[in-house]
Amino acid sequence: MTEASARGGQPQEFEKVLAGSDTAVAQFESHDRTAVERLQHFLHSSPAAVPLIVLIASLAVFAFVIGSRFFSPFSMTLILQQVAIVGIIGAAQTLVILTAGIDLSVGAIMVLTSVVMGQFTFRYGLPAPVAILCGFGVGAACGFLNGWLVAQVKLPPFIVTLGTWQIILAANFLYSANETIRAQDIEAQAPLLQWFGNNIRIGNAVFTYGVIAMVVLVLVLWHVLNHTAWGRHVYAVGDDPEAAELSGVNVNRMLLSVYVLAGLICALAGWALIGRLGSVSPTSGQFANIESITAVVIGGISLFGGRGSILGMLFGALIVGVFSLALRLIGTDPQWTYLLIGVLIIAAVTVDQWIRKVAG
Repeated sequence: MTEASARGGQPQEFEKVLAGSDTAVAQFESHDRTAVERLQHFLHSSPAAVPLIVLIASLAVFAFVIGSRFFSPFSMTLILQQVAIVGIIGAAQTLVILTAGIDLSVGAIMVLTSVVMGQFTFRYGLPAPVAILCGFGVGAACGFLNGWLVAQVKLPPFIVTLGTWQIILAANFLYSANETIRAQDIEAQAPLLQWFGNNIRIGNAVFTYGVIAMVVLVLVLWHVLNHTAWGRHVYAVGDDPEAAELSGVNVNRMLLSVYVLAGLICALAGWALIGRLGSVSPTSGQFANIESITAVVIGGISLFGGRGSILGMLFGALIVGVFSLALRLIGTDPQWTYLLIGVLIIAAVTVDQWIRKVAG
């Protein structure tokens, strides 16, 4: 049997069909993306781009509306001072959300660790460095409790941290008896507790140690998340824990390490909070958990886990700071700040869904 007869006696038609198929495949593979598709894929590969663009646009608009009074070294560094605590807490929240979890207890852990540092110094007479270490120990223990309940007991992170938030908050008030340690007492006996309130002046710009700690923490975590195996495993667990487990990642251990590290970062925020306020107050930072989630969401980090950049969280916190200061300088009602932030949150989640849909 000849090759032509094997093809049904129509070699030319057969070749045309093959040629047509090849051409169709080639055209499909070389299909150019539209401008919208290119934008979507760019935003998917650079999740911090959206909050950075919003931050720059906000600065430009308010600088034009308010003038040099807003766009000055003092005002810019004042924004950094105002968001330093939120930025540190937001770093802890970022780690948890990247694993597709959420931590509602970060603010309570921060306040409890600050109270422990103060009470251990003034109630028990421990040296300030030892009291600070005890505060970090309490933060790690709170994080371990959250992580153990999520990783080992398999409880939902939202429910776990909602419960521990209430427990830690109650423990804070019961232990401290609502007692505030005054700034002048700390300055006289344990100035190390206020260390993050010290500052460096460069012209009219004022950088507190708390601001420097926030920036250094974010940069270190950015490097860890993007250039270490541990960081890649965090993203893998958040994206698909089953696939990560099959790839050899110990998911339970990863989750536990993330929550413990988040607790340690909250303790750092507790120490920085004392420096920011000058005093130790058990009633401070009550909205830190909501503020940290706000910074994360506006920063373009997906609440579904596995996607986002910690730099975006920092940009998100700065956006809130810019809006707060600018509207205060304009003299508007403070409620407008909450309204605009609410709009930004909804817009950020909408953009995230749009990017996820196209990337999928």
